[in-house]
Amino acid sequence: MPDHFDPDPRLQALLDRLTGYYPRGIDPGLGRTLRLLNDLGNPHLSMPPVIHVAGTNGKGSIVAYLRAIFEHAGLTCHIMTSPHLVRFNERLVVSGHEMETEEIVALFDEVEAVNDGQETTSFELITAAGFLAFSRNPADVVLLEVGMGGRFDATNVIPDPLLSVISVISRDHTKFLGTEFEQIAFEKGGIIKPHCPCIVSPQLHGEVLPVFEQIASEKFAPMLMFGKEWSFDLLPESMIVHLEDNLFELPLPNLVGSHQIQNAATAAVAALQITDDFIEPIKLSDIEYGLTHARWPARLQKIERGPFINLLPFGYELWIDGGHNDSCGQVLARQAQKWGESGDLELHLILGMLNTKNPLEFYEPLSPFASSTACLSIPDQPLTLEAEELAGILQEGCSEKGSSIYAVQDLQKAIEQIIRRSNGPCRILVTGSLYLMGAVLKDHQ
Repeated sequence: MPDHFDPDPRLQALLDRLTGYYPRGIDPGLGRTLRLLNDLGNPHLSMPPVIHVAGTNGKGSIVAYLRAIFEHAGLTCHIMTSPHLVRFNERLVVSGHEMETEEIVALFDEVEAVNDGQETTSFELITAAGFLAFSRNPADVVLLEVGMGGRFDATNVIPDPLLSVISVISRDHTKFLGTEFEQIAFEKGGIIKPHCPCIVSPQLHGEVLPVFEQIASEKFAPMLMFGKEWSFDLLPESMIVHLEDNLFELPLPNLVGSHQIQNAATAAVAALQITDDFIEPIKLSDIEYGLTHARWPARLQKIERGPFINLLPFGYELWIDGGHNDSCGQVLARQAQKWGESGDLELHLILGMLNTKNPLEFYEPLSPFASSTACLSIPDQPLTLEAEELAGILQEGCSEKGSSIYAVQDLQKAIEQIIRRSNGPCRILVTGSLYLMGAVLKDHQ
């Protein structure tokens, strides 16, 4: 898949060049990554302790909570996430700071010279470059997010992570990971390593649990699975996290949405497993702070300023969320229902999606709560579903005709249409792809 557009021409040129080394795009496997890492001196073997996070949804949120926890504890983090929203720099946080563009350019000049034109995917090159930077700079911990799957993901060359964490499993990248939940769980569970503890978050599909248990058993990996070794109870203003030998009352997270409670609880359990693994122990107050101060843009984020806000009359709200698969649609539907129960503002959607996704699976749960849906093409994204095609798919296939569905030219036109169609102040939610969220955030940060 072509990588995300970057407004910095130097980084966009880099992304274009990286894609050229392996024009076929995604090709799961570890051989090319291990070959490149070996040529670079195996930097992945000399990094700080790694927390490796896989799953379909919630990976980035869990990383964001853990970062906030660790940094409040005085620990320094290296972080690798993907994709970026606006700037490639977001993907590589070294010693607590996004890499500067000049540093990135120099780093990739070095990695590309060592790679010497050999067939290597862009994600493999990025992963190797990140590991090289992480190995050369001080930090207490590496927070490493899987790109796709787990078993054959380029990040899965870490032999002995401090922890593995698996977030909720849903359908995505089915061409590579399979269509059945057991198949997907087997691929995601590939990050479970011998004798290394693994935290499993609450799951939507019970059939994935035996898969994780089997992998953990074969690898003698301690398993902390939600519903068995840990759980949580939700209170009006807090949650009680239960472990086998203790319980902890923790605040509700600051990130919006009921799904964020399980992400926050998973992050808390992960932190509680390693409280004494660092020179400065992680305290309960650090976990409390981290859960209430995490930053993770484009996940039910309310936009407060910028040119689109300037278009809105008084009382209108603009929200964004990068959800794009079936479980994301269900999560957003629960939030839309919660908004609807408050009875304050009607909901209008602006939707853009990639042609690699299933629009109906994502949209069906949301459609009953939307007064209208404006479909558009994602700017600067060659894999976008064109606006008219997306609108046609939804009009023809959606069983719930709860909203007016139409195509628009761009984001500004979509907002202007909604203002004309709405009966006074309303809530606008832009969703369907992280690439579309990047198009919003580049002018609204």
